Amino acid sequence: MKNKNSGNETYLTTDLGEPIANNQSSLTVGERGPVLLQDVQLIEKLSSFDRERIPERVVHAKGAGAHGYFKLYNSMERYTTAKFLNDEKKETPVFVRFSTVIGSKGSADTARDPRGFAVKFYTDEGNYDLVGNHLPVFFIRDAMKFPDLIHAFKPSPDTNIPDPNRFWDFVSNTPEATHMITLLFSDKGTIKSFRTIEGFGVNTYVWVNKKGERVLVKYHWKPMLGVKTITRQEAQILAGIDPDVAIRDLYDTLNKCEIVEYELFVQIMKRDEELCQSFDPLDATKTWPEDKFPLMKVGKLTLTEAPKNFFQEVEQAAFCPANLIPGIEASNDKLLQGRLFSYSDTQHHRIGANFKQLPINRPKVPVVNNHQDGPMRYHSNSGNVNYEPNTLNNGNPRENPSFDVKPDFAEGKIERKKISLTDDFTQAGEKYRAYSDEERDHLIDNLVNDLWCVDKKIQLKVIEYFTKADKEYGIRVKKGLNIR
Repeated sequence: MKNKNSGNETYLTTDLGEPIANNQSSLTVGERGPVLLQDVQLIEKLSSFDRERIPERVVHAKGAGAHGYFKLYNSMERYTTAKFLNDEKKETPVFVRFSTVIGSKGSADTARDPRGFAVKFYTDEGNYDLVGNHLPVFFIRDAMKFPDLIHAFKPSPDTNIPDPNRFWDFVSNTPEATHMITLLFSDKGTIKSFRTIEGFGVNTYVWVNKKGERVLVKYHWKPMLGVKTITRQEAQILAGIDPDVAIRDLYDTLNKCEIVEYELFVQIMKRDEELCQSFDPLDATKTWPEDKFPLMKVGKLTLTEAPKNFFQEVEQAAFCPANLIPGIEASNDKLLQGRLFSYSDTQHHRIGANFKQLPINRPKVPVVNNHQDGPMRYHSNSGNVNYEPNTLNNGNPRENPSFDVKPDFAEGKIERKKISLTDDFTQAGEKYRAYSDEERDHLIDNLVNDLWCVDKKIQLKVIEYFTKADKEYGIRVKKGLNIR
């Protein structure tokens, strides 16, 4: 909603007309502290965004799924109390959903787009969801900007036609997206098989051990078949010939009784190293250098079975980064903090108040609480006591004293503020220089192909970003667009 003011200016307001002074930053405890539930502006923006589509997912609409299991190579007990990461003999059942992000359910699998890589672990301590993408970073670092990002990338509201001007206009006003654009417009942005993509948690998480010691963690999935991509030209051909090529490939493989495998690696950063970096480790537009924080091999994910019913198992599968278990916590990553609310909220809207009772979402362990009723409720409690504390049922169900969360510390001014250590271009330049000559050629060609019909003022702005990342990078895009 926009409120007209004098002249040609308009000012943002909430749905009730209250003026919005800062639409770019969530309300946090200090510059890098956790996001607060009292940020009603953020919650209104995200909850309104979550309800924009019925019943299709607003993002990650088209996908494929598979059942399987996860088995640990090396115990992570030194870092986390999560039991499925401590027992090397344990096989943990999983369900994985792969997806495209921006496209609708009818879009092509080969479109230039991040791919969702979401894993639901059915652990002995409840469900744990690791919800990420096939590229290691994202376009933005604060969830406050997420609805605007998707609005800009989706079809125009007046014509319902995708518009490169809208996409690049947003990017040109979002310098932190430069790293993601450098990845997305490489050949990694176009794939034809989920079996040969990587997966990343993207956000930073926290592991906690028995002593209450916390470390920051980044997740990486590596396909056992290696990473394979396709060119823009092949992607466009397949979009016309076989737009469901990646889904078909996954299902055909599993239905032939062949397995699909990925290895899990993590990067670990001690808390006292957090503020010693040249970048902010909680920034979702950044990667951690592997020479300083090497990949540690954790275990293997094996997919063995295709879904029996697509709607029941893939469409109704609901993932949320807030689905955590003891020993794993959310960091103060501003994008992650918003996701903790938004994912569950959108599932409540999309598939109902009791979506967690659907077989694909229900944990393998008993669920005991006093929640009741609501539409489509399947499991109900018996007896006349549905509250706690009580004496009529001998105090049951009661709190579990053995689950003692060691407290963390947060202190600071409550404020809307961007992080100070942005450095939006260094890693994008490093990525560009790390590409082979062929990879750089493809990146420039893909960018020029997408930018050629965009307004010149937008072209010049993104060229400025590419130049800040690497001088040659900017010059080549400018030359490709025939801008003098």
